[in-house]
Amino acid sequence: MRTLRTSMIAAAIAAAPLLAAANPCADPANNTKADQALSLARSGKNAEAEAAAGAVLGACATHPVAIAALGQAIVSQKRYDDAIAKMTSAVGAKQDLAYAYLWRGYAYYYKKQHDKMVGDFETFLKLAPSAPEATTVKQLLASIKR
Repeated sequence: MRTLRTSMIAAAIAAAPLLAAANPCADPANNTKADQALSLARSGKNAEAEAAAGAVLGACATHPVAIAALGQAIVSQKRYDDAIAKMTSAVGAKQDLAYAYLWRGYAYYYKKQHDKMVGDFETFLKLAPSAPEATTVKQLLASIKR
């Protein structure tokens, strides 16, 4: 039994590069780059974050961390229409990208399109109810609904 398990693990390790090549979203290098892009966005290095996220999204258009980094970078630069377009494109490709809804919601918030913001924030909360941003989103929704 131990030999079978060991050989299965060895086969999985050997296949990992092939799987990453077949599915760039599973490529550890893209995950690392996406994490770096998010770190840059959170540090306010928005142009660098946007470039890094764009590189990942070029290989995997629906990488959730790269989408989050791109959304944060664009909204932080007050390019709300661009954020709305890119996040809309992302959710058009994959509807469970929670952070695409979050950043599109923020873009709508800053454009004072609260009806659209509410829908995106509610969708974000359904997809990521325990996300660190959930409390802030709930507070924004409560302030709008008063």
